[in-house]
Amino acid sequence: MKKSWLWLIASMFVASFSVAESEKETQQDIKRHRAMAAAHESAAKCLESKKPAEQCQKELLAACKGLGIGKYCGMKHEH
Repeated sequence: MKKSWLWLIASMFVASFSVAESEKETQQDIKRHRAMAAAHESAAKCLESKKPAEQCQKELLAACKGLGIGKYCGMKHEH
């Protein structure tokens, strides 16, 4: 009987730790998505200002360094 209680308590502890880690990862994902969104919004404003696309692309790459995948900051579409 004691082993059953110990197992139950241990499994509850592990489950609560997993939830906390999952929440931490979720919060980090939220921050990354917001940073990428801000970088893309800035790129759109750059293009609206009639700056050369190459300049806007360079600014996007700088803003997205370490956030997105590839040279399009995790987002690619047709042109």
